[in-house]
Amino acid sequence: MKITHFHVLLAFAIDITNLSFGQNIPAGKSLQNKIDFKKMPLIGKVDERFQSFNVEMCEVIGGDFWILYNLIDSVKKHSDKKGFAALKWKIEPINLYEQKLRNLASALGPTYVRVSGTWANAVYFQNNDEASLASAPEGFKNILTRQQWKGVIDFCKTVNGKLVTSFPISDGMKDKNGNWKPDQVQSILDYTKSIGGEIAAAELFNEPSHASHGDAPKGYNGANFAQDFAAFKTFATTAAPEMKIIGPGSTGEGGILPSGLDISIDQLLLGSPNPKFEVFTYHYYGNVSQRCMGGQKPADALSAAWLSRTEKGLEFYQNARDKYVPGAPIWLTETAESACGGNPWAATYIDSFRYLEQLGRLAKKGVQVVMHNTLARSEYGLLDHDTHNPRPNYWSALLWNKFMGTQVFDGGSLTPGVDIFAHNLKNSTDGKAILILNTNDSATQITIPTGAEQYLLTADELLTKKVKLNGTELALTPKDEIPVIKGKKVKPGKLEMPAHSIMFLTFRKM
Repeated sequence: MKITHFHVLLAFAIDITNLSFGQNIPAGKSLQNKIDFKKMPLIGKVDERFQSFNVEMCEVIGGDFWILYNLIDSVKKHSDKKGFAALKWKIEPINLYEQKLRNLASALGPTYVRVSGTWANAVYFQNNDEASLASAPEGFKNILTRQQWKGVIDFCKTVNGKLVTSFPISDGMKDKNGNWKPDQVQSILDYTKSIGGEIAAAELFNEPSHASHGDAPKGYNGANFAQDFAAFKTFATTAAPEMKIIGPGSTGEGGILPSGLDISIDQLLLGSPNPKFEVFTYHYYGNVSQRCMGGQKPADALSAAWLSRTEKGLEFYQNARDKYVPGAPIWLTETAESACGGNPWAATYIDSFRYLEQLGRLAKKGVQVVMHNTLARSEYGLLDHDTHNPRPNYWSALLWNKFMGTQVFDGGSLTPGVDIFAHNLKNSTDGKAILILNTNDSATQITIPTGAEQYLLTADELLTKKVKLNGTELALTPKDEIPVIKGKKVKPGKLEMPAHSIMFLTFRKM
């Protein structure tokens, strides 16, 4: 996602001296909370691919993406870029055939894999097996080769992922009369089918709310969107009847992000003919990162205001869904700790609370799918940019996928700073999976009614990339495989939950 800021953050420092995270509970006083399954009514159901992720088109084809914070100064010394462009650097195409990457992505399956982002808006699909063109044809900026797209299709097949994408909207997609033309989309669909692939769902293009920052034709507006979408839908209904037509994929409204909006949700959806989607989609970032002069601080990362902000973003777009496409499922197709590549601490343990709270809160509110950005690029990636080693959010994602089923229950409320989320135990009709997050600066006690298995995530400090499961540091095996995830059997009664900890509890006998 692009944000229109032209001041460059060249260096940053995090002073954690005397910082307080979460709520302060008087020393020596341990809060008590009780789990009662009889007071947990079923309130909804999510898609089996609820927890999903993005691989940006920029990653697939190679292009300018967010510079890692520790490299901003050194990259700038050897670059003549100014302003916003100075925050990005050239990345090589991601190797989607890497076994380590596939192993880690497979462990999160089944998922949706969304390949989109700003670079998808002006990409030209070179539908032949010749050497890549030296430059994109007029009206486009980037080139996607058959080999690269086949890598996407093969990756999705291997990791049990269903492909979600968007298509270009740049000047090259218009005929001489300014009408949307389907030739590029037809080429992608034909080639995808020829290699045994499938596009499960697609948006017309990425983030129409920020069209001018996403390579749309000059002066693009809501009326243009309505006309283009109508042409796209008419074409796709015949050319790819199995592909869900989703959208609009807007972002930033409802007082969530700074200004930069081109087309409001009302302007997009009031055009003629009114755009109608099979799935209503939106994007959410709670703030912009320090790269783009965002004001979020690590001391706020466990605050109730920050953790609940995702519900504020949902409320705005949920109201729009109810107004324009009532009854349509709602998907969050792009989200992360913050826009512009994430803050430095997005790669640390402290963001695991935001990650899991977002999943838990949105499941309770009826969101069917949440696609995190990204799998393996920049600070907000689930995996390290260079090594593809798991970050704390990856381990959180792994445990969510392992235990949290598709049935959503109302877990009720616990004491301030202690949040609970309840699902059926994955692949079980009568078991329960409970997720509890203690954001407080002191321990709390959880009283359970029956025996369970405990999976407790902790860290020696909040701004670390090392996380422990039941006291043992999580790490891949020497062969870069997922370690055996072992629970700890606990008896009915009181469990001690340390400050700043995350606990999954699985109950197989109710």
